[in-house]
Amino acid sequence: MIKILLAGQGGQGVLSAGKILAECGLKEGKEVSYLPAYGPEMRGGTANCSVIISEEPIASPLCNEPDVLIAMNGPSFHKFTPRVKKGGIVIVNGSMSDCYAGRDDITVYDVAANDIAMEAGDIRSANNVIMGVLVAVTKAVKDKSVIGCLNEKFIGKPALMEINERAFRMGKEAVISD
Repeated sequence: MIKILLAGQGGQGVLSAGKILAECGLKEGKEVSYLPAYGPEMRGGTANCSVIISEEPIASPLCNEPDVLIAMNGPSFHKFTPRVKKGGIVIVNGSMSDCYAGRDDITVYDVAANDIAMEAGDIRSANNVIMGVLVAVTKAVKDKSVIGCLNEKFIGKPALMEINERAFRMGKEAVISD
């Protein structure tokens, strides 16, 4: 079982990324839980969601002590890093935050997701960069599941499909080459 908390501000694709991860788990025949939480604002407010992917039934959708935190901005990084379990992983969008966690019992991946997304073709694909990092370091779901879900979501928009897949692969490469 892996418990993932994704957090950022509205418009950064946090909820979309969480939903895609949950759909990937379902496609792979796993048990999943997806629990979004967001402020009343459409963009710019806070947004987070928890995704649990498991081979066994999930007793509770709550993710009070995540195995993995994905922080798309500084406030989310500083708010949720203390909750990550000992030995856990934090993936931080280094384009939007420092990466000083103040903890030596977790692994922090500082990835300039916005910069990589721009290089891939669209800053809005920063969440897909981060998903690439997540898959590379956790193997929570398979590459082909993520690519398939992204292609389903953007069917009829081949340019976006290409950018999102490129962003995902560049995110994986950002940590594999390290």
